[in-house]
Parts: sequence; C-alpha cells; structure tokens
Amino acid sequence: MAVNKYQADHYLMLKPNEVSIRKVVRLLWSKRMEENDYFYLRESDEKEDFIEKGLAIASLAAQKGLLHAVKLMKCFGQKLEMWLNLVSFNTNIFMLFFNTLRCKVKIPKRESDDFMSFAGHIDKRVKLDEKIEPGNARYNSALAIMAAKLAYENKGFIRNTVEQHWKMEFIDMDTDFWNDYLQNFHTQGFMFYDERVNMIVVSFRGTEAFNAYDWCTDFDISCFENPEMGKIHGGFMKALGLVMEHGWPPQLPADKRDKNLAYYAIRDELNERMDLNKETKFIVTGHSLGGALAVLFPAILALHGETKLLERLEGIYTFGQPRVGDGEFKRFMEDQVLDRYGVKYLRFVYCNDLVTRLPFDDPVTSLYTHFGTCLYFNSCYKGQIVDEEPHKNYFATFGGTRRFFNALFELVRCLYLPLLKGGDYREGLAMILMVRFGALAFPGVADHNPLDYVNATRLGSMEVFQRAESSKKWLKNSATSGREVQDKIKYC
Repeated sequence: MAVNKYQADHYLMLKPNEVSIRKVVRLLWSKRMEENDYFYLRESDEKEDFIEKGLAIASLAAQKGLLHAVKLMKCFGQKLEMWLNLVSFNTNIFMLFFNTLRCKVKIPKRESDDFMSFAGHIDKRVKLDEKIEPGNARYNSALAIMAAKLAYENKGFIRNTVEQHWKMEFIDMDTDFWNDYLQNFHTQGFMFYDERVNMIVVSFRGTEAFNAYDWCTDFDISCFENPEMGKIHGGFMKALGLVMEHGWPPQLPADKRDKNLAYYAIRDELNERMDLNKETKFIVTGHSLGGALAVLFPAILALHGETKLLERLEGIYTFGQPRVGDGEFKRFMEDQVLDRYGVKYLRFVYCNDLVTRLPFDDPVTSLYTHFGTCLYFNSCYKGQIVDEEPHKNYFATFGGTRRFFNALFELVRCLYLPLLKGGDYREGLAMILMVRFGALAFPGVADHNPLDYVNATRLGSMEVFQRAESSKKWLKNSATSGREVQDKIKYC
C-alpha cells in the first residue's frame, strides 16, 4: 500500500482500550506480533519484532491497569485538590477549624477562577518576577515556565491570571483538545498575547498527577515513523492530534472537522493572529508531557510546509521534557526547523529529574535521543549549557546515594532559601510534605516538579541565559559534553 509523507511507513500502534488482560498474556506465547483490533504493526524485521513485542506487552499491561484505575485516581485527585483548596480558601488549617466552629466555612467551587490544581498548590506563585522585564535575557524563559505551570489550571484560573496578574491578553479558545485514539478530551493547552514584546505564547499542559489518561500517553510506546521525520513517540503524537487512519493530513478530513484536535486548532488560531500583525512572533512551551508536545508542534508545521508560521517562531522552551524521537527526527528538526528558520530550542533540565532521561537512550530498547540547547541546573540553581544532562539514562555508580543526599540538601534548602532570596521562595506545606520528603525515597520523580524550574529561571546565572538566547549555534563549538559536566557541575 502506498504511503504519503503524512502517514507512517512503519508504525507500532497500541489500543489498550480494546484489549483484555487475557489477550495481553497471549502475546507472551505468540511467535510474531500480528495485526489485530488492538495492535497495529507495519513492516518490522524479526529483531525489531522481538524487542517491540516485549515493550508492547509491558506498555499494554501498564495502560490497561491505568484505564482500570481511571475513576479511582480521579476520585482521589479530586478529593485531595478539594481539601487543599478548602484549607487555602480559609487561609490555613487553623482558620478552617475556627470557621467550622462558626459555621462560616468558605467552600471552594472546582470551576471557579481561584480554584487551584494539585500542581498549583505545589507552587502557588502566579505573579511574574517584576525584576525580569522585556529585554532581559531571562524574560522568555521566565515567562515560558510560568505559562507551562499555569497550563495545569482550569480555564477560568488561567484567564484570571493572564489578564489580572500578568496584564496580558488571554486568547479565548477551547483549552480541551480531542485525542482521536483515546476518544476523549485529555490534552490541554492555551494561548495568550504579550503586547510588550508583540509575542504570542502557546503553552501545553503536562501530565496531571491523578489523570490516568495522561499517564497512558506517557506509557504508550506506540511509534510513528516515516522517511521524512524519523521515529517519534506515538503517545505524544496522539495527544497532539494524530488522526486515526490518516496520520497528519494538512487539513482535517470531513468526518473529523468537528473534533477539536490540538495541533489543528492552535495552528489555525495562530494563522489568524499572524495575519492581523505582520511583526508578531510566537513561542511554544510546556512542562513534562507539555514539553514533548511543544517540540512536536513545530515539527508537524514543518511537515506541512507552514513557512509563514515557522518564520515567526521565535523559540521552543521546554522544562522537564522527555525524549520524543530518534536520530532521524533530530536531524529533521535541525534541518527543517532549527537551522532553516533560526529557531532557538532551549531544553531545561533540573538536577535529577527522571523524566528528562526517559525513554532511555539505549541502542537495544530505545533509539530516542535529545537535541537542542540543554540548560542544566543543579540543586544550587547553578546552570550550564551542555550537550546532554549528566547520567543521561539516570542510573550511575553510587547514583542512589548521591541522589539521596542531594534530596536531603533540597529539604534543608527550602528552609533557608526564603531568608536569602525573599518570601517568593517560601515553599508551602504541600510542597514540603509531598515533594521534599517524598524526594528522600523518589528523588528523580520529586525533581520533576515545576517549582524548581521556576526558581532556576529566576536564580540561575545571567550569563547562561545570555549565551543561550544570543545564538543557538554557539553550542556546537563551546558546549561541555554530558560526560565532562558530571565532574564540573557538582551537586550542592
């Protein structure tokens, strides 16, 4: 069957919602992976088939388990968020008790514009740093991480923050996007306009802690591969708007036009906005899963030949972003986006963040690789531009011991940092109890939180940001390799 450049000539597509546990177990005994109603595979050799079979079984099992836990995770997350907001609405737990005695408890409403998500309670800051103004080398990065963090909130909260706190224009559009494979609206993103620098910011939401569908996207090892773009993580492609049975057509098929797919909705809105002002630029950003979508968005623009938009793309800013594609995808992005249009791609990595080291850059189980300008920050928020973050696959000799003591230092740091830098750096009880103490057991997971990325953009060396923003090509001549930086950037 002939395949155009908008479709895959090799793919592994998993549909966990259409598979039973019994069928997953049966895969263990099959000699080759055959196409069926929950598994789609095109053109693989026996070696690839063996590797993909093992990964597919693990992925299907994980996703099936998550789908069974959708209601449980949602219920727990909603109750936890309600409790955190209940305490916050009543100032603190002591005032909540006092208001209860007076029968004057303030009850939060989930859809209100002051109801915070779990991620929002981890870092309650909503105001931008007033010391970082347009023209400052930190400006785009600091604005981008705040937008990436804000993407976890509801539409009312986002609008209120953009308009009231940031004094910018919220671009009114549907912030919930359709996933054609999971058959639900589980991708979120929003856009706003910064008049001071004549720039639109596109922000994608990352993985919500208690959203099973988001975790399915992360665990989905489906892949989309063609000669034009290389091999790309299928779960991320589906979340961005991959069209079932059509791939990435330049225009949505007639039967899909009533679906609000992220890539197409945002692309069309950007085109309309760019026509209104020929000088307007835009950046894309996201944390975690949102960072992966931020990288893929311009890739699909390039696939579709969206020259007008790519010429206006000023930069890609990602925080805690996982790997999204292989070496061919890296070359595609460098040739068709970064080099051709002079686009900056700044990839922020904080300390032991596990997610930035996934999927593993391993020649046997995965061929995914990072690219772009990596800004690595240690636990003292000392930054350096490197080719690859230290311990790129997370595991290292004595790594567990080093990470434990680093987590212990971060716990102590949260007590004295506000004394040195001011009240903006005071961490809340939720952050200390759930993240800082949790880091003692799971340091790689805890270091993925947005708070430390916000701090890195505000406290990191100005020189690092000046070098990163001034040119995307200096890295080729002067960057330190990830292996060398292991000794040069020490954990505090």
